[in-house]
Amino acid sequence: MEPLQALRKIFQEAGELSSADELLHLIVTRVKEATRSNVCSIYLADEERDDWVLVATEGLSSDAIGKVRMRTGEGLVGNICKSQSLLNLNDGSTHPNYRYFPETGEEHFAGFLGVPVISFRRVIGVLVIQSLETRCFSSEEEAFLITIAAQLAGPLKTVLSQEKLAALTNEDSNDQIKVQGIKGSAGISIGKVHFLAPYKDLATVKDTLCENVDVEIDRFRDALEEVKLEVQSGGDKLASSVPQDVHALFGVYLMMLDNDMIVKQTEERIREGFTASSALKHTIERHAQEFERMNDAYLRARAEDIRHIGNRVYARMNDQHNVVELPEEPVILVSKLLSITEIAQFPADKLAGIVCMEGSSLSHTAVLANALGVTAVMGIGDIPRHKIDQQLAVMDGYRAQVIFNASEPLQLEYRRLIEQEKKLVRGLDKLKDLPAETTDHHRINLYANTGLLADISPGLARGAEGVGLYRSEIPFMLHETFPTEDEQTQIYREVLQAYAPRSVYMRTLDIGGDKPLPYFGYSEENPYLGWRGIRFTLDNGSIFLTQIRALLKASAGLNNMKIMLPMVSRVEEVDAFRILLDEALVQLREEGHEIKRPSIGVMIEVPSAMMIIGQLAKRIDFISIGSNDLTQYLLAVDRNNPKVSSLYNFLNPAVIYSIYRIVRIAHQHRLKVSLCGEMAADPASVLLLIGMGIDTLSMSAFNLPKIKWVIRTISRKRAEALLIKVLALESEDSIREILESELIQAGLAGLIRAGN
Repeated sequence: MEPLQALRKIFQEAGELSSADELLHLIVTRVKEATRSNVCSIYLADEERDDWVLVATEGLSSDAIGKVRMRTGEGLVGNICKSQSLLNLNDGSTHPNYRYFPETGEEHFAGFLGVPVISFRRVIGVLVIQSLETRCFSSEEEAFLITIAAQLAGPLKTVLSQEKLAALTNEDSNDQIKVQGIKGSAGISIGKVHFLAPYKDLATVKDTLCENVDVEIDRFRDALEEVKLEVQSGGDKLASSVPQDVHALFGVYLMMLDNDMIVKQTEERIREGFTASSALKHTIERHAQEFERMNDAYLRARAEDIRHIGNRVYARMNDQHNVVELPEEPVILVSKLLSITEIAQFPADKLAGIVCMEGSSLSHTAVLANALGVTAVMGIGDIPRHKIDQQLAVMDGYRAQVIFNASEPLQLEYRRLIEQEKKLVRGLDKLKDLPAETTDHHRINLYANTGLLADISPGLARGAEGVGLYRSEIPFMLHETFPTEDEQTQIYREVLQAYAPRSVYMRTLDIGGDKPLPYFGYSEENPYLGWRGIRFTLDNGSIFLTQIRALLKASAGLNNMKIMLPMVSRVEEVDAFRILLDEALVQLREEGHEIKRPSIGVMIEVPSAMMIIGQLAKRIDFISIGSNDLTQYLLAVDRNNPKVSSLYNFLNPAVIYSIYRIVRIAHQHRLKVSLCGEMAADPASVLLLIGMGIDTLSMSAFNLPKIKWVIRTISRKRAEALLIKVLALESEDSIREILESELIQAGLAGLIRAGN
């Protein structure tokens, strides 16, 4: 037997399958063949019923699927789950834990070998092979099955997350189906499912040559114009329903449709002889992949928008239209992905919730849902339409859960929670013009993070006091070459004017490593520790000097810009930047520009920077803690790697102590300290940050009211006492527990779900 060859064959065939059911059948069939056994079966954990259920078999009766269930410790499978070790028996029926299930036909088989399937330290299933004859399987066969089980842990875990066991085991479709996704928009809602069939996927288009280039270019241009009109119409429908900053999301779509590079590249490929569909596919995929390679979660989410636009144009080129029947009662929209233009077709009062099988919490779909006050859950995985369409569903946006075919008792419980929710959020809008000040008058600045040009003012409507992080690299992503100084100046000027006189922290070009430019290609074995941030820009001095000049020119007369350097790890990097800044100031003043020297600061993301704050303080005016990257580097955890992402936690004692140390030392040197990242928007963490004396928090605009409420509810003195308690704790769970207990005592119990 050759385990690697068998595994290679399984995964090669698995790539061509479209459902979890097919994958399970493939596994049992191929493993049975490879082991030359008479039976191969897979049992998976059913957390809803707290037992183990047979989900696939080759050799036992198929009627047993979904019917054979065992508790932990019960039967041979339950015994394996309890011990978390393999079981090799020459006759399974003689074991004291053996349990007979008539529907399996198992009485014909004697030899039994079962191994646990373990994913992230938890048993998620059991892989079993059986033989007709009485015999123990050999050590080689044991090793083979262990290898197979270890390699299949990932795919089987995906099966559990993507398709509910109810669907896999052919249970009654009226049973509840509970799925876990990603938070899109907080809230609780109930409604009937309205399944919106997705547009044809542009990615499935095959490369074909065209007969008439001019006809194909006309098809492309006509479709482009039609989609522009769709987007404009959708924006007009929601103009009075959402804040102006959110309405600007439709401008983002229009900006993408007007992107010269996308149009130019598509038409160039058509002129090479390809059909408009084929040409568009390659252009859209190229741009989407550029964003997907980026470490910045906000930028990665833009890949969804680009694919939305591509699919929309493709649908128009092929005369595909979704005819929407407007509902008479509130509905929960469910689809593979939903664009903001599709959502705009439904009146806000008829939209109870949004569920996407794919997508992220930073997608514009989630942003729009937040603005509309509609519960949204993203990334629930594939689920059969016939199991959920027109069924009643319950959504818990705080926990990112959806329960389809919800029972009446469950509906009653959630209706009670909805009433609590209404009381909870009532009055948050009134906080907009109030300061973020503790009950004993400690003031904290609340800033917003911004990105694309079309959404430069996302926080103004929600009380943002400035921009804590502006990602200046985006103009570089949307060009075929490095943007000129004038192009950069114009973009930065719009950002600064939108917020003037409020401060705007402009992060210098954070390109390199995990965020390569399409026109500046190179590869690295470890991009997270590679040529990125300040390292990249200093090594490309002319590019950096051009950006610095553009930033300075953009700030002329406004004087609300602060320059922030990413990924600083040593004082020499700041010194080198200061030389470039001095040179840019001299040049511009000689050219007749009246430019004031801006404040400069560094992002504390690399542990070495944390250790040299005293030396950095002589060279800078402020620091900004990038909590996401700092946590990642301190814990040596790639939070985008599913195998270790569960270890990423900004409430780890090492992270909390490190941030406390940074704030303390910075204040000793009279440096103001801001913090951005997920930690800034977590209500529990904010209690600690208040106690540390943080000066500024920067976050997504949609979290501003919630965090302002936390700040205005607690005293700094109480937060300091809480910090002392937490610094003595040893685990993330115990820290979370004490912080959530404090939120409950402060009357903020409803924010616990939002924080988790």
